[in-house]
Amino acid sequence: MSILVKAKAVGFDEDSMWVDLSDGRRLGVPLAWFPRLLHASPEQRADVEISTRGLHWEELDEDISVEGLLAGRGDQTRPKAKAAAE
Repeated sequence: MSILVKAKAVGFDEDSMWVDLSDGRRLGVPLAWFPRLLHASPEQRADVEISTRGLHWEELDEDISVEGLLAGRGDQTRPKAKAAAE
């Protein structure tokens, strides 16, 4: 049986994204893991939708799952793009 942990809030500082989780943990990840967020304006970063599936930025076309964050996964589109170019 797995326990579903959800994002409750998202914030940013100069170098990191901070995600408050429903189980009380606060997870910090480097913005470098997510180039779209790294290069986005503060207003674009703030325009996040939090759902049971994770985090979504419509304008940036970015989707991040809590499961992926907990597993230490960054942007999953970059390896695919590199593989397609080879």
